[in-house]
Amino acid sequence: QVQLVESGGGLVQPGGSLRLSCAAAGNIFLAYGMGWYRQAPGNQRELVATIFRDGWTNYADFVKGRFTISRDNAKNTVNLQMNSLKPEDTAVYYCSADIQTWTRRGGYWGQGTQVAVSS
Repeated sequence: QVQLVESGGGLVQPGGSLRLSCAAAGNIFLAYGMGWYRQAPGNQRELVATIFRDGWTNYADFVKGRFTISRDNAKNTVNLQMNSLKPEDTAVYYCSADIQTWTRRGGYWGQGTQVAVSS
């Protein structure tokens, strides 16, 4: 059993910053790619950023230069530093991870954390 627990969402003014954190816990042998997705009302869930064990990162064009993803392989955590936030960044942000447990490898999702950018 694997759980991803997110924290750090909230309400912020345009131009502000938030830091999201996600911790994976359970029978984890190895965490491969970890990342963040988001879903705004009426929209499909979309990729925000991913990071692999070797530090290779991938960002959606709409966050390049504003968001930074990082991870701690030893702790199985992934963070998303969000700067220069815009109202269009308002969404529920989900942590995702590709995890090898002792019995299987699969994708896992967190429960989501709300980010609201508004004046």
